[in-house]
Amino acid sequence: MSIFRSILPTVARKNGWRCFATRFPSDTIAELNKEMESVFGESPAPSPLGSTPQQPARPTNGSGDGQPVLTHVDSNGQAKMVDVSSKNDSTRVAVATCRVLLGQKAFDLVASNQIAKGDVLTVAKIAGITGAKQTSSLIPLCHNLNLSHVRVDLTLNEEDSSVMIEGEASTSGKTGVEMEAMTAVAIAGLTVYDMCKAASKNICITDICLQHKSGGKSGSWSRS
Repeated sequence: MSIFRSILPTVARKNGWRCFATRFPSDTIAELNKEMESVFGESPAPSPLGSTPQQPARPTNGSGDGQPVLTHVDSNGQAKMVDVSSKNDSTRVAVATCRVLLGQKAFDLVASNQIAKGDVLTVAKIAGITGAKQTSSLIPLCHNLNLSHVRVDLTLNEEDSSVMIEGEASTSGKTGVEMEAMTAVAIAGLTVYDMCKAASKNICITDICLQHKSGGKSGSWSRS
């Protein structure tokens, strides 16, 4: 029992003895288990940790069972930019939305164009369009796309004192414009906050999401 006493402390369990070992060779573990069985008269219960350390799963760029995979990660788990050179050009369109909860005070000021910084909706619209064109500079693994069109619309909603923002981006190329559409509405929403923050710090930007995309190998998708 010299190995047993020198390596692991004795731990009594009501329902048996258990050897939790993840740092010792398998032959040492086997010898320890045999010694415990000879001393205590029963085999140790299986360890929930197992005798072999678990190896982290490595993401792959392909899946044999058709499950989705992360394309921005290589076989070693490192971030990478996707190579789209083998893809065919196609017309790509994406629509995204965002909601900015202003609160009654700020909403009334925006609606009456009384915000000190100026016309909130017009400035936010321009900011959203500019933001879409800068997506690859803001999000490092996005491709630098030649956008065909960017649309940003802002609508006041009296029911919840909010600004509804919708953005659309389109291109003809090898990769989609979902990130450009979402960047457009996100930047427009942040601009609304910046324009109105003197009137209220309680403004909330929420519900940034993709609503529709079309084009490419995956085809069309719409939020249900």
